[in-house]
Amino acid sequence: MNRTLEGIKVIELSTFIAVPACARFFADNGADVIKVEARGGDAVRWNGVSEGRSGSPYENTTFDLENANKRGVVLNLKDPAGKEILFKLLKDADIFLTNWRPQALEKAGLTYEALHEQFPKLVYGTLTGYGDKGPDKDLPGYDFTAFWARGGIMDSLRQKDEWPVNLIPGMGDHISGLLLASGVMAALYNAQRTGKGERVCINLLHTSIWDQAIMVQAAQYTTMGQQYPISRRTADNPFNCAYKTADGRFMQISMPPFDVFYPKFMPLIGREDLVGNTRYTMDNITQNKLHSEFIDILTEAFEKKTVAEWDEILTANDIPHSVLQSWEEVLEDKQAIANDVYYEMHYPTGNTVKLVRQPVFIGDDLPDYKMAPMLGEHSEEVLKELGYSDEDMAKLHEAGVYNTWDDLKAKHGG
Repeated sequence: MNRTLEGIKVIELSTFIAVPACARFFADNGADVIKVEARGGDAVRWNGVSEGRSGSPYENTTFDLENANKRGVVLNLKDPAGKEILFKLLKDADIFLTNWRPQALEKAGLTYEALHEQFPKLVYGTLTGYGDKGPDKDLPGYDFTAFWARGGIMDSLRQKDEWPVNLIPGMGDHISGLLLASGVMAALYNAQRTGKGERVCINLLHTSIWDQAIMVQAAQYTTMGQQYPISRRTADNPFNCAYKTADGRFMQISMPPFDVFYPKFMPLIGREDLVGNTRYTMDNITQNKLHSEFIDILTEAFEKKTVAEWDEILTANDIPHSVLQSWEEVLEDKQAIANDVYYEMHYPTGNTVKLVRQPVFIGDDLPDYKMAPMLGEHSEEVLKELGYSDEDMAKLHEAGVYNTWDDLKAKHGG
């Protein structure tokens, strides 16, 4: 296991995907990450059936994806004794990560200002839907809404006059989570030099806009280009479209310098006759709105060969391209496998399932991949490390200040 961050202690108070994914980055690289949950647990624990997979807590692929290599405790933070335990955890922590909204943090006394006063070296990382300022800072923000819809991605990706694309969960969350990790690492470096922790703030809306910044900025030139959404038949660069093949598959090509690739590419599709034809320079296509005409030429050509035939031709001639793969094909992608994208988890259910690693490797040692903690699995272990006696723990347990997996598993299918 990579131990780059060994000795770093992270307290995570979050649910769903983005902040847990950030915390997993630290766990993968040797930090001690303690995930604090309420008695009901992180809601992602119970998403199995809605994702078309098992709902068993012993084969929980999504929860493992975001929470592998962590330890988990269950605390009742509404009880002063539960809050006291959290503060004891924070006393020697390096990093605190949360996705609670500003209003909730204020109510719980867990704002950056409140914690910084008690723990001045603590790096405080927060990730929300809409940021911690402005009129909408307390709105609930999921990646479907804050990242995809409000950020502008969803409307710009659809074909003009068609319904929006079908979304898949976690894309904005994963991007934002690793952005938070990068900011927290910078703040941690500074804290170790100066003894002063800082707040690191990321939000899904800003991440979405930044991801699209090239086109968002270009949208200010209202008399030039096209207003999105557009039709693929009027795409600015026909060499950046996907085309259907003879066997009903799709091939994506990408040749941004159109005029550079044109004389090399056209003979490959059987149109040597068009090489040198000034009608189809990028400037002339744009000035005379010939996009649809030229796309028809490419569409007709691609429909004459299978996707495998085109893959062979384009690969041999060093043309940037890719087959549009299904998820089932991605799971068997030889290049992905060669680069250690997947880890085979042997679950207590008896099943072996491919799980996806985070895409950041430090050094030559691959991160370990321990199953995420069961709800409250490490509660007693962590409390003992804080110095609680068996007698104290028995009283706290009886009062419901903390819970263990043994307490909760009957309710959750354990």
